[in-house]
Amino acid sequence: MATDLIAVLVLAFVQGITEWLPVSSSGHLVLLEQVTGFSGGGLELNVAVHFGTLLAVFVYFRNDIGKIVGSWLRGKVGQEHGKLGWFIVLGTIPAAIVGYFWRDVFAAAFQSLETVALGFAVTGVLLMVASRPLRRERKLRVGSALTVGLAQVLALIPGVSRSGMTISTGMLSGMKEKEALRFSFLLAIPIILGANILVGEGWAWTWQAAVGAFVAFLVGLGTIHLLYGRILRDRANLKWFGLYALVLAAVTFLVSLGVFG
Repeated sequence: MATDLIAVLVLAFVQGITEWLPVSSSGHLVLLEQVTGFSGGGLELNVAVHFGTLLAVFVYFRNDIGKIVGSWLRGKVGQEHGKLGWFIVLGTIPAAIVGYFWRDVFAAAFQSLETVALGFAVTGVLLMVASRPLRRERKLRVGSALTVGLAQVLALIPGVSRSGMTISTGMLSGMKEKEALRFSFLLAIPIILGANILVGEGWAWTWQAAVGAFVAFLVGLGTIHLLYGRILRDRANLKWFGLYALVLAAVTFLVSLGVFG
């Protein structure tokens, strides 16, 4: 019982914080399994902790979500939040198509630490590039929404951070920090929800799943608040996450070579 609880708390905490930090939750979980032998707790727990982090986005951005839904229901899709809703749909399409039809390929990639190391390295490089000062600011529009959506496809590879790809690409396309962050977090809703529906058929709540979802929700909510309200208000802070990802890429590659036993 105690061992199970510790495993649940570890997975929920890692998922809750790394889902939103631009450093790849999938990469961390693969590395955690390789180093500690912890297998992730099974399908039920994995779906539950993802549900917890998804719920955190709904709670934190409830006002934006409510305005998007309200604009659509009133037929005012040309207004700011109505257009934001369409941009989210547009940005979701590339990863949804690629993830569905090539899901077996990406699932197999989770068995390769070398792939995870490469994913961390790609994330780190892009974060370092995006941390440089912005020369020209642009509002979110069709082109930038699609570009961010294409970047999200890369996050299907373990080690490549979804939030890192989308936040960095959003900033590089000209969006201000908070606009890029908001779009990245809202863009996570359909892709995480779709993935949970795809892999979670037939799963049931257990006490481990309930605890995991609750802890992941709390940790995820706190992480979003810190990133959106404080840490990434200055794009220059991306370089610290980029440096961390590059160090983690090197460590992961060494682990794949058996350097650490």
